[in-house]
Amino acid sequence: MRTTWRSIVVLFLAGGLLAGCASTQEPAEQPIEEPPPQAAPTPTVVEPEPEPQDFNSSGQPIGPSGNVLSTTFYFELDQARLSQRDLRLLELHAEVLKRNSDRRVIVEGHCDERGTREYNLALGERRADAIASFLSSAGISGRQTDTVSYGEERPADAGHDETAWRKNRRAVLIYR
Repeated sequence: MRTTWRSIVVLFLAGGLLAGCASTQEPAEQPIEEPPPQAAPTPTVVEPEPEPQDFNSSGQPIGPSGNVLSTTFYFELDQARLSQRDLRLLELHAEVLKRNSDRRVIVEGHCDERGTREYNLALGERRADAIASFLSSAGISGRQTDTVSYGEERPADAGHDETAWRKNRRAVLIYR
């Protein structure tokens, strides 16, 4: 019986050895998956920015915000001095004129009815010249600007009070 037990033990150990041995054969290689082909990058089409529209259908100048630029500049009594607001607005007009070198502007100087005809013509001329000088300093060619003084001859308001006079003390840009 000793032999039988030995045989069983040997068989048991042999079975354990066979079961415990790992296979030395390497697993079959898996094919390497190629990433899906990527489409060639689509070239980015850069649309040119539209040219700024400088004038509306009525020929009035348009500012960067799309609003019509005021073409009338008001002055104090017996003055030809431009306000800070006027200077900022004239800068916008200068930009429009720079982009449109074929356009011209006439600067009309006006006064209220007070003062002599000669005095008012001279004051209207100083007002028109103040605007033309600013445009020139902003790089606008003298070929693009003309000045004219109407003095008190073309009032914006025919009244005879301070409200009317305030409207008449002005310079106006006329685009051509």
